[in-house]
Amino acid sequence: MPTLRKSTRVVGVAAACALAAGVAYGTGSASADRPSGRTSAEPHNIGLLVQEIDSYYGAAQDADGVWQAAPDSQYAEDLARVQAGAKRQIAKAARAAHHGKGHKPAIVFDIDDTLLLSFDYERKTNYVYDDATWKAYVAKADRPAVFGTPALIDYAHSKGVEVFYNSGLGADQRSAAVENLKKVGIDVNLDAGHVFLKDKANPPAYLSDCATPAAWNCTTVQYKSGTRAHIESLGYDIVGNFGDQYSDLEGGHADRTYKFPNPTYYVG
Repeated sequence: MPTLRKSTRVVGVAAACALAAGVAYGTGSASADRPSGRTSAEPHNIGLLVQEIDSYYGAAQDADGVWQAAPDSQYAEDLARVQAGAKRQIAKAARAAHHGKGHKPAIVFDIDDTLLLSFDYERKTNYVYDDATWKAYVAKADRPAVFGTPALIDYAHSKGVEVFYNSGLGADQRSAAVENLKKVGIDVNLDAGHVFLKDKANPPAYLSDCATPAAWNCTTVQYKSGTRAHIESLGYDIVGNFGDQYSDLEGGHADRTYKFPNPTYYVG
């Protein structure tokens, strides 16, 4: 199985094999499972996988040739189900905070394919990642929102729940990420104290166990969980952690995790 870099990124067609094999989609777990290192069965045909991914997203090109997901697709339905459960948890945490129970509630979001949908890039590159083209795509700051996420963030903000962002994007991509989030209607807490990005040249002290200015050795799980631990150290209780990859969610430091669907690539 080819391994590519976006941290440690495996091409989506490999991850999608689990989708084609009949992975059950339920609340909070609507995504293809982790790719395994070995299989005793013939892998699913790549051409058919692409067709199934298109069907799942309700994929169609708009007038500008950009691949879009359909709001009535299975993908959109799965997102809505996960987000409905998250809203109930957010409301519960907000009520508890109002009555003085526990720390100030917060939620944490990954960005790529959790808030900003990269399906057009994946589809046009045949699900093969390239660092240069990916960076150029991010720099355009023109990705659509993942369905429902601007409203989910506004809902949390209206309940007094603090919103943080914990992304694998590089520190040099901050302006593009913020511009894109604003463009899709996400404009809550987009300052440097709430938007955490990878700064390999000057890693924060709370990641000192795996990162120094001389060498970045943090895995995705170490980086993301370490950032969440830092947020907790500021006096917050992370009542919900949202991501499209298991590595966005593992490592603790969150009361609940919410897995968004993404059958197009895998980040270990």
